[in-house]
Amino acid sequence: MSNDDLAIEEAAQGFAAVGSEARLQVLLTLVKAGSGGLPVGDIQVRTGMAASTLAHHLRFLASAGLVTQEKVGRQVINRAAYDHLQALAGYLLKECCADETRACEDAA
Repeated sequence: MSNDDLAIEEAAQGFAAVGSEARLQVLLTLVKAGSGGLPVGDIQVRTGMAASTLAHHLRFLASAGLVTQEKVGRQVINRAAYDHLQALAGYLLKECCADETRACEDAA
C-alpha cells in the first residue's frame, strides 16, 4: 500500500489507533519483534497488560489495519502491518515542504 492509496479517513483511523499509550506500547512491541510476530501470551508478558485489556487493544489495532493476526494451531500470532505503518508515515510526509518548493519555483 502506498501513501497515495491512503484516504484521509483511513489515515485518521490509523493515527487514532495509536493515539492510546497502551496501543502504542503494543504496536511498538510488535514492531520490535519483527516479521515473525508474537503470540498473545508473549505480548502480555512484554507489556504487562491484563489479557482482556490486551485483547481489546489488539482488536482495535487490527481493525485499523496496523496489526495482522494469524491463527497457528492454538495460538494467534500478531504481526505489525509494516506496509500500512509505512503508508501512514508517508502520508504525513508526502506534502513535506510543498509550499517551499512552490515558492522556489515561483521565484525562478
